Amino acid sequence: MMKNQRRKFIKKSASLAAFSLAGQNILANQTYTTPKRNPTFERDLGMEMCLAYFWGVEPRKTALARQMDVLGAVGGINPTMAGLKGTKPWEKAVIRGVKAAWEKEGLSLKVIEGPPSLGTQTKLGLDGRDEEIENFITLMKNLSEEDIHIICYNWMPVINWARTTMDRPSRGGALVSAFDIEDIENQEKITEYGELTHELMWQNLDYFLNAVVPEAEKYGVKLALHPDDPPVDGLRGIPRIMNSVAAFKKLIDLYPSPSNGITFCQGSFASMGKEGEGEDIPEAIRYFGKRETIHFVHFRDVKGHNTNFEETFHDDGKTDMFEAMKCYYDIGFKGPIRPDHVPTMAGDSNEKPGYSTIGTLFAIGYMRGLMEGVQKQSI
Repeated sequence: MMKNQRRKFIKKSASLAAFSLAGQNILANQTYTTPKRNPTFERDLGMEMCLAYFWGVEPRKTALARQMDVLGAVGGINPTMAGLKGTKPWEKAVIRGVKAAWEKEGLSLKVIEGPPSLGTQTKLGLDGRDEEIENFITLMKNLSEEDIHIICYNWMPVINWARTTMDRPSRGGALVSAFDIEDIENQEKITEYGELTHELMWQNLDYFLNAVVPEAEKYGVKLALHPDDPPVDGLRGIPRIMNSVAAFKKLIDLYPSPSNGITFCQGSFASMGKEGEGEDIPEAIRYFGKRETIHFVHFRDVKGHNTNFEETFHDDGKTDMFEAMKCYYDIGFKGPIRPDHVPTMAGDSNEKPGYSTIGTLFAIGYMRGLMEGVQKQSI
């Protein structure tokens, strides 16, 4: 009995070996050519992939950035990074020192997001705004001399970025931020500045643009205005004016210039409008892209609308993200782009909501996949 089983096993093994050798001979007789990349293939579609660093150098994050080949840095000007605590952040020595701190990490500072010397006085038209504006012009001059040419700013005085929830459970238990206006309406109090008007806010923006855009042109600096977030009509008596595509069309018409442009924050644009009346993201990209006014991109998405929304994974929101990426490619956008407001995923702390390290890794992989898909579709 044992001998018969052994003969069957040997016979079966010989048959498998013969089949394997035959397969090798078939493959050996085939000609296989490795596909070649199109010579016009560009890494990241020619865009400058960046990460945001609002807390200075974060060793784990910068190490991962180098490993991912995401070598652009976006952040503020912090004198402490330059070893010049107490020095004015728009001074040349501080800017040079901050730039050098990023270069030491193998990164390049591409965008100043949240610039110093642009605050309440300027945005509300109060005493002291001319001094703020002069310091802002000095900032632009000194940045340009260090080869930094993009400033992302906003027009949200007193109350900046706002959410009512920072830990809403999302897909698989990941945590996201959310905004529900009902949560603040009953407890909302007017600020010390009282009830202001949208007209006043536009007048102050116009004053600012007329003062700084000619200087920005002189220094080759691009001003990239970020949408209001949340894009509601106002909060605590402070009007919000940059809350629609129409508002951004008005912005670029106020002072037509290569230096007067937009931070196209997809999540903010996607949350604009009432329920069922949201903005068309690809159409907006094409409109502003044709006019060459998109200077910087925040790539993210949401579910919901202006008064009730939550942020999402990049593949789980309301926007056709592939079409959006294709539009950036079609308009020839080559500027800095970064993932924005990612979910906090398992294993990460929610200490810095929206900037989870693992969530950022997911976002970069997703964006790179879209970019390669767009590139290969165009070949």
